[in-house]
Amino acid sequence: MRKTTKSLGVLAAAVALPLTMSGTAWADIPFDQPVNGRATYYNDAGFGACGTQINAATQMLVAAPAAYWTTANPNNDPLCRGVSIRVSYNGRSITVPVVDKCPSCDSAHIDLSQPAFAQLADTNLGNIPVTWTFVHS
Repeated sequence: MRKTTKSLGVLAAAVALPLTMSGTAWADIPFDQPVNGRATYYNDAGFGACGTQINAATQMLVAAPAAYWTTANPNNDPLCRGVSIRVSYNGRSITVPVVDKCPSCDSAHIDLSQPAFAQLADTNLGNIPVTWTFVHS
């Protein structure tokens, strides 16, 4: 019985550790806290920071500011696990998944894909004032 109890304790600790680690990281994402900032757009194709193929010229997506990424390997970052950004501009709102990182964006600046930006404004504007927030996908 003692061996079984010890094994169950080790198993419980092994299961709890990843849950605790991911819980702490998710706690660092300021969900549902509006940010008054700005949005630009990009149209690159290749692999996004979350490790998936993206095409910012054709897909609805967003690159989140580097300040919110918490892991050395962005593929493992909590932002890559069911996190989207809801963006509002001039009475219009969209919600797009976080699949990329914007290293040059300050903490209030997001980089939308070209089609996402076009849902909010004419792409000729290039840079618009927005309110945005992290939301669960």
